[in-house]
Amino acid sequence: MANFVLVHGAFHGAWSWAGIAEDLRNAGHNVVSPDLPGAGEDKTPLSEVTLASATKRVLESLRSLDGPSILVGHSMGGVVITQAAAAEPSLVSKLIYLTAFRPVDGESLLDLTSLPEGAGDGVQTNITITGEPPVATFDAAQANTVFYHDVSPDLTQHATARLGDQPLALFATPVSLGNSELPPQEYVVCTQDGAIPPALQRFMAERNLAVIHELEASHSPFYSMPDEVVSILLNATKRIDSQLDQGEIIA
Repeated sequence: MANFVLVHGAFHGAWSWAGIAEDLRNAGHNVVSPDLPGAGEDKTPLSEVTLASATKRVLESLRSLDGPSILVGHSMGGVVITQAAAAEPSLVSKLIYLTAFRPVDGESLLDLTSLPEGAGDGVQTNITITGEPPVATFDAAQANTVFYHDVSPDLTQHATARLGDQPLALFATPVSLGNSELPPQEYVVCTQDGAIPPALQRFMAERNLAVIHELEASHSPFYSMPDEVVSILLNATKRIDSQLDQGEIIA
């Protein structure tokens, strides 16, 4: 039996993980999928959302389980899981980035999207920013193209209706990793992603050692390829103690 903590991406909530979480539980594992502050059912005022508060939420989820967990982040969730693992590495047995941002020390999500490999980012070109502190609203009319192009129409409609606003603090704040030694890592590149360009995903996956997987999927493989995502997560439970396989590419 393994522990999984699943962290959602920007504009989404824990609801995006519902099917994956159910499959992992049916396989006998413990699963926690928190709403980050201000997302999903969480009522934290958006003006109070910070990377620190999001990290605290993930750490609370990790501490709620007996023993270390496989910590999985989707999209923006990759920033949060990186910071959480650096804060308390003993709580994390493995990091898995599902088409997610994978920053190094001192780097933010916006730093990554500004790289040459980030050209064509489908999120930054389809948001409206208002308020102070700033909050981003995603253009729901573009959700099918950017997030869900290979997802069933009914599920796309259901997910699009649940998209919420996203405080930019989680985009703009760099991670601070200090001297923490992060646990083994895996990265799932989604080659049909309309949100994070595959070139940027590969850059993030390859610049530091990781086991690399590829799925011919959109930005939402938890909807379009759930069986494949679950298989990757279940196989990761067998690789927790292995450092030698980092750098391996699994198509």
